[in-house]
Amino acid sequence: MTYVMTVAGLIVLLLGGDVLVRGSVSLARRLGVSTLIIGLTVVALGTSAPELVVSVEAVVAGSPGIAIGNVVGSNIANILLVLGVPALLAPIVCGGRLLNRTVLYMVLASVLLVALSWTEALRWGHGLVLLALFAAFLADSYRRAMRDQEDAMAVASEVEEIQSVSGSVAVALLAVAGGLLALMLGSYLLILGASAIAQRFGVSEAVIGLTLVAIGTSLPELATCVMAALRRHGAVAIGNVIGSNLLNILAVMGAASIVGTVPVPAKFFHFDYWVMLGAALLLLPFVLRRRPIGPLAGAFLALAYGAYVASQFLGISGVAAAGVHPG
Repeated sequence: MTYVMTVAGLIVLLLGGDVLVRGSVSLARRLGVSTLIIGLTVVALGTSAPELVVSVEAVVAGSPGIAIGNVVGSNIANILLVLGVPALLAPIVCGGRLLNRTVLYMVLASVLLVALSWTEALRWGHGLVLLALFAAFLADSYRRAMRDQEDAMAVASEVEEIQSVSGSVAVALLAVAGGLLALMLGSYLLILGASAIAQRFGVSEAVIGLTLVAIGTSLPELATCVMAALRRHGAVAIGNVIGSNLLNILAVMGAASIVGTVPVPAKFFHFDYWVMLGAALLLLPFVLRRRPIGPLAGAFLALAYGAYVASQFLGISGVAAAGVHPG
């Protein structure tokens, strides 16, 4: 029953996120919101809605290990798995001024998360710092896109990829409401199931957040990137990954930290944070020098992710042990 609950929660969660994005884009269009604003806010926040709801609800439910594990694990999975697998099928071409700035923001956000975590736990003050940086990123992106045609076209192309809900404003509102309800129900079931699995196998909730929950919430990005790679839309694939990772840290972890205190397991400082930072740095030469991620690099990324997941359950990373950062 535990596994059924977990799978059902994941399915409802992902379906709810998809409906929410489509309904939100449709509503924004019908209200006359510009494509640029839709791309920078509605689409960006909507696609990270599953991670956001899961992490916030995990903190509320008293399972903060799942919250921070989901964010860190998703960021690792997004780069190593979500980019690695599509690169095996077709080279992912990187480049563009907007992408260059976003990847630098992502690396900065990753370093900031580690620095803030050094206080043993993430609290509301840390959450405000993360959300403030997110607001600064949105403002900077909007300002630059208004002046740069290339940036504006990159954002617009992402919005055009989304099939919005047809119908009136009322239909769009129903889609948004239905998507939000599905997200809350799905995250509730997923957290219950994940916590039960952690207890059954005698591992910490952080392990489940880093692996099972993280992989589950990264599935939409994986599907999007595979299709984008097959269509030779590499910029869309890597843009989704970098944007998702940035929002996971600034918006998702920021919101979760404001809702409640999130203790940081000491094991994150010994292994997981460095894997996250290493994965982020791996992208820099590809993006900044506009080098394609080919099959060889894709195989390396995918194998690295397999080794990372195995390390969680073999005890190599020390994640299975309980404890918090000693300070």
